[in-house]
Amino acid sequence: MRTATDDREADEDDTAAGNDDDDDADDAEVDDDDEVESVDELPLFDAHTHIIPTEARGKDPLSAGQLVGWMDANGIDRAVVLPFDFPESYPVRAPSSWVLDEVEPYPDRLVPFCSVDPREFDGVDAAADRLEEYVGRGARGFGELKVEMRIDDDRLEALYERCATYELPVLFHTDQQSLPDEVGLPRLEGVLASYPEVDFVAHAHGWWSHMDGAVEPVDLGSIPEGPLESRGRIWELLAEYDNIYGDISTLAGWNALTRDHAHGQALLELHHDQIVFGTDYLYPGQGVPHFDLFEQFDLGLDAWADLRYRNIENLIR
Repeated sequence: MRTATDDREADEDDTAAGNDDDDDADDAEVDDDDEVESVDELPLFDAHTHIIPTEARGKDPLSAGQLVGWMDANGIDRAVVLPFDFPESYPVRAPSSWVLDEVEPYPDRLVPFCSVDPREFDGVDAAADRLEEYVGRGARGFGELKVEMRIDDDRLEALYERCATYELPVLFHTDQQSLPDEVGLPRLEGVLASYPEVDFVAHAHGWWSHMDGAVEPVDLGSIPEGPLESRGRIWELLAEYDNIYGDISTLAGWNALTRDHAHGQALLELHHDQIVFGTDYLYPGQGVPHFDLFEQFDLGLDAWADLRYRNIENLIR
């Protein structure tokens, strides 16, 4: 897990003052190390994809081979593949055991995560033991944690502790149904403080609605539009905790960055070391706007390298 340093404060001061000397230094670092001259030459690692075994929501299933073909067509080098173990997560289940089997032929391209529903086990230790089983089979993270429980539910504690033991990041989905929280995300903050050794990757409406300081309970399950009134809770959490990351996948993440371009630019400048690129690709032909990110925003190559691949690579060590 990364450790926060005073460099972030210096970066924030430079950004506020309009100082772009650090960007020049960042570009030089990437150019010297990797001979990279443009953002498109950097590796691209998608931190949020799925494979689906059967038709769902009128969409065709998606195999691991089809996912890799889509990656090839869109310049994606590697991708995290997330299961759906919780029955409320998606109309059809994509169990961890099945995902681990399906991605096995693509070890250089697909990185499996796993999840465990503690409600299906007789005791929290049994659920944690199943997680350990999946780690033994190659799982590199925990998620997608998308379940109708509070993020600080006692039944999740043993799983978080086992994630700490095996240095697994936890990618979670929060909205009004899954891991619901109050405005201001107090439950999430409590978990971040309680498990500083676990890296959490936040995804979906309940997280990204807090891009704005003017958040209403209804916003936690929607995609707010229009310019920001003020900087919201995620700015504070990213600054205060080094074990929280933002996953920009789905329209919730995309909208959070693009609804107010100036603030989207500022977030990427200040916290590029805590943002991961993701698409949430889960059915053939799905439209994904996120590839336009690299043309819409202006960052140094070293910052882009963080967002495109370094952050997620560091999380799945």
